[in-house]
Amino acid sequence: MKRALSGFIFLILIVSNTFAQRTEIGFLGGTSYYMGDLNPKKNFELMQPAVGIIARYNLSPRFAIKINGYYGTVKGDDAITKFNEKRNLSFKSEVLEFSAQLELNFLPYVTGHKDYFFSPYIFAGISAFNFNPKANYDGKWYNLQPLGTEGQGTIAYADRKPYSLNALAIPFGLGFKYSLSKNICFGAEWGLRKTNTDYLDDVSTTYADPAILSSENTPISAVLADRSGEKNNTNLQRGNSSNKDWYSFAGLFVTFKIVKKKKGDCPSYPQYKRYKDYFKEV
Repeated sequence: MKRALSGFIFLILIVSNTFAQRTEIGFLGGTSYYMGDLNPKKNFELMQPAVGIIARYNLSPRFAIKINGYYGTVKGDDAITKFNEKRNLSFKSEVLEFSAQLELNFLPYVTGHKDYFFSPYIFAGISAFNFNPKANYDGKWYNLQPLGTEGQGTIAYADRKPYSLNALAIPFGLGFKYSLSKNICFGAEWGLRKTNTDYLDDVSTTYADPAILSSENTPISAVLADRSGEKNNTNLQRGNSSNKDWYSFAGLFVTFKIVKKKKGDCPSYPQYKRYKDYFKEV
């Protein structure tokens, strides 16, 4: 995870240097949350702190390409959301996301421009993320994926393969930009992520036989698989595999326009007439 983040920061620095004048880099601070089997309906439930780094390349006053690396934690708890309180499952997971997005400004926007200094916008793109659901039992946190809590990795449930801790998502959302000064943009953003996994919370299908989990996996696997306190839950519904999980990042951001000191025209900043007019220094 640390290597991936370091590589992403290095990529942003290269992009910023290559495409100066149209590029902004900055950071986001806010919150993250999840929606899935343990919270199917409520936005902003069990919010956790989140941070991120942003690089935005302005194609025009209407369009921009943004790449970002966001990090946050998501949580779910039946005892709190009460959607299926008797099930009594809970989890938390760190999420590290890298994404590329296209932004569409509703109004012409240019950081530092006296006329085009604010705009609401929408965005959509593609992201890759890493997650690792954990559960707390007797004061100790356990990684759930290796435990195969729904029978993954056992002979009896051979059709249930261990799920990957890396997945893809479609991020989309809305935001607002405001130019604070010649080179500084301030804004707010809220984005949802529709993922291609149903195991962000380690919950998807039916209860596995606890005897099989104890013998083929570990005893703690059986304990964390069914925390309802009831007997004979084998083959009863534990989650809904037809609905994939979601997560979200929302927060405030600040970006800084990269300015190159140059004499005359800069080769990395083509002087297209219409674009030059919008980005005239003020």
